[in-house]
Amino acid sequence: METFAELEANHEMEYDDGLIACSDDGLAIRRYDLFLRPKSIPYGQIRSVRQVGLGAVRRWRIWGTTDPRRWFSLDWRRPHKRVALVLDVSKRVKPVITPDDPQRVVAVLRSHGVDLASGALKALAER
Repeated sequence: METFAELEANHEMEYDDGLIACSDDGLAIRRYDLFLRPKSIPYGQIRSVRQVGLGAVRRWRIWGTTDPRRWFSLDWRRPHKRVALVLDVSKRVKPVITPDDPQRVVAVLRSHGVDLASGALKALAER
């Protein structure tokens, strides 16, 4: 997969809110890891996506984790959001993203063949 800069330069973005971007090749998560580097994930590596609600505790998880199974990318706007998407990428740690428009991201993922893991997520995608 290309670097994030190459992804942005070479492909038309189907979704981009400044932190999460979807191109025709894959999903890019800006400010992801310990050094706030971006993470690029080809759609073929995303086995499924699951919607989770952001309760009071998760909503204030601005970055990182207290649960070693999930990693939240940096998002200063997360306290104002209600929905997160957990990406199953066949690794022990699952990226958790909170796009500004989760319906749009789900629609893009569906259009690229990503499996939706729950009925609630399917309902979100069909709105």
